Amino acid sequence: MGEYTWMALLSMPVVAVIDLVVLRTRVLLTARYWLSMTIVLAFMVLVDGWLTKLSAPIVLYADEATSGVRFPWDIPVEDFGFGISMCTLSLALWVRAGRTRGVA
Repeated sequence: MGEYTWMALLSMPVVAVIDLVVLRTRVLLTARYWLSMTIVLAFMVLVDGWLTKLSAPIVLYADEATSGVRFPWDIPVEDFGFGISMCTLSLALWVRAGRTRGVA
């Protein structure tokens, strides 16, 4: 397993712990979060599919750094783990910042 794969796998539970235990925003437990992730993933498939298409890639990955699994089209599955982690952490920090400033 390449480093990109294990870092993507590790990022998801780490961000979940940050959301649920450290920041205690619990965005992962809301319907709005899951709706937003559906929208994010839809656009991610379009953009990432274009950037990583094997016929004319804009972004290249070292074969030994990834699992080699690409779905759908030519998107490395690790990109979804990182994308979800990044968006989740951003949302949790945003919610926490709002609470700190007194905004519900």
